[in-house]
Amino acid sequence: MSKSKCSRELYCKFLEVTSSRYSALSLSEVAPENMSLSHDSISRWLACAKVQPKDLWETASKEIDVCSGILAFDDVVIDKSRSNKMELVNWQYSGAEHDVIKGIGVVNALWQSCKDEYTPVDYRIWNPPEDGKTKNDHFREMLSSAKNRGLEPEMVVADSWYSSLKNLKSVRSHGWDWVMGLKSNRLVNAPHIQLCKLNIPDEGLKVHLKGYGWIKVFRFAGKNDRTDYVGTSRLDSTKEQIKSYFERRWSIEVLHKELKQTCGFSRCQSNTGRAGRNHIGLSLLALVRKHRRRRLDNSTPYQQDWDIIKPAIQFALASAMKS
Repeated sequence: MSKSKCSRELYCKFLEVTSSRYSALSLSEVAPENMSLSHDSISRWLACAKVQPKDLWETASKEIDVCSGILAFDDVVIDKSRSNKMELVNWQYSGAEHDVIKGIGVVNALWQSCKDEYTPVDYRIWNPPEDGKTKNDHFREMLSSAKNRGLEPEMVVADSWYSSLKNLKSVRSHGWDWVMGLKSNRLVNAPHIQLCKLNIPDEGLKVHLKGYGWIKVFRFAGKNDRTDYVGTSRLDSTKEQIKSYFERRWSIEVLHKELKQTCGFSRCQSNTGRAGRNHIGLSLLALVRKHRRRRLDNSTPYQQDWDIIKPAIQFALASAMKS
């Protein structure tokens, strides 16, 4: 079999510049004419290539200061409710849908140096039938990778899903502090009492977390009369500081939105697991490129997409006015 004319660079660039259609057929239609690139050739390449999380780090590491930023974690579900044959699809809870759906779960790690400067640095695809790992296993694995790669976060930030005792101890073992959401029924102090039953003052309260040690807890008023509890290992923190750290975690939600809307993150149409993994990895690489351009010319991923299609629309309108 001859070597495929498709390549990682071509496919990644395609995801970076297209804004509506992400299929192999679409790429074959816009590929340079001298390539004679068929959609079957692209599909075969996507099913055989091997894009891995280390490839994302290789690119992202050139864009960040490893000693200035926070390390944020969260997962996202790529909705595949209508898929009956696609690999990597599992039943799981989706925060966006507030229900259990069929989808591909991806755990992402993001490095944020300031409000508008954030870069994906690692990811894992949650597929228990293949490796038996939970999302928390992937979280701890990515923590170890971050340490081995020389990242020194000011704070590790995540929601309550990742604040298990084992996870908190893992963060501490790397010498890092953390800010994470805590469930209202989390047991603290002795005799043990649930967080929701404590009188937590505005300046926070030092408590002894069962199985871990001393932490500081803050209470925040959420939407729809919800009460959120946020804990930290940094005992001298103020409420304003913790609120700032936790609000910065929102950047990873923005990242998921950008991935889906500007890089085709959720648009892979192949049924094979390898093709799906490659498409997801290349979508993340495409977003790193878009963020690089944003730093250079202050252009958001959405503006970049518009700049590409705008000349074609202008030409069509001008032609219509002449006729």
